[in-house]
Amino acid sequence: MARPLGPVRLKKTNPITLLIGAILCIFIIYFLAAPASSDFSKARKSTAASHPLSPPTSPFRKSNSKGKASPPPVSRYNLNNVTITSDPIGGRENVLILTPMARFYQEYWDNLMKLSYPHELITLGFILPKNKEGNSATTALQEQIAKTQKSGPEKDRFKSIIILRQDFEPPLQSQDESERHKMQNQRDRRAAMSKARNSLLFTTLGPATSWVLWLDADIVETPPTLIQDLAAHDKPIVAPNCYQRYYNADKKKMDERPYDFNNWQDSPKAQEIAAQMGPDDILLEGYAEMATYRALMAYMTPEGGDGDVHQEVPLDGVGGTALLVKADVHRDGAMFPPFPFYHLIETEGFAKMAKRLGWHPTGLPNYKVYHYNE
Repeated sequence: MARPLGPVRLKKTNPITLLIGAILCIFIIYFLAAPASSDFSKARKSTAASHPLSPPTSPFRKSNSKGKASPPPVSRYNLNNVTITSDPIGGRENVLILTPMARFYQEYWDNLMKLSYPHELITLGFILPKNKEGNSATTALQEQIAKTQKSGPEKDRFKSIIILRQDFEPPLQSQDESERHKMQNQRDRRAAMSKARNSLLFTTLGPATSWVLWLDADIVETPPTLIQDLAAHDKPIVAPNCYQRYYNADKKKMDERPYDFNNWQDSPKAQEIAAQMGPDDILLEGYAEMATYRALMAYMTPEGGDGDVHQEVPLDGVGGTALLVKADVHRDGAMFPPFPFYHLIETEGFAKMAKRLGWHPTGLPNYKVYHYNE
């Protein structure tokens, strides 16, 4: 005969274990029941076109639920509403300042901060090489950006800042001025500069941009009103004259000398040299080995430097130390050729391409900006 079993005693469950189990059950039920597309669509809609440069680029995910998936956002821009006038502050026009940077100069950043154009209308774009010097420059740049954008006064903060790192090796390991300006280094160096400028331009030019100011990282002194002064000429491409301050041992005092020789008017001699060149050869300015006899804007300033700052001269070639460009010029396709374009390359090739598109460069021989003196 079977014997009856006694009462069964169950082991008491720990209350903490029950609590954790309940939380997990609630999370699993919510995860399974919630529509997959709901939260994502709301996030996409809230960020659509919020970036000052371009619409969001993350992929649109289809819903896994039975409900109908929300369509991806559509951003609309009417370029007819983007004004480009001689009074950019009055028109609240957005300015994009682009700087290829191999070295960081504190004087460059200090001068940038002194620009009187409303900073909330300025976007900064930088591109730096992926080498030791580029790493050092990036670190120094980010420190200044953090001070300005996070802890600086509201009026000093810029609309947005973009930092790019080059995806190709720089052709020169040294950025010393003597090495950069050797004639045998010019083609490779300037082709690399063209690629950097194009990468920076195509990545940052937005639908609301009115003006693009190209400003080299070693420009350490400009008038605070640089942007509105150049824009006041209402020209598609405007180049100030780039000089360099130095100590003149003969005069025993500080003096200044021309620096950028890429702002020029063409000459019959230069055209004759170009006609005899092969398809892959380039003309270079400022070298005795290749005398072009072009009229250089660097030497158009009168003795004593007291000429009219508003004087304009037509140019056939431009440099990139400081250059204000209407955004429509770039939108039309004018870029910086890294290849011989009518025997010209980089900024001079850009001027030639812009002229072919109907945009004519203008120089200001008596309006000066200053280059760092190594």
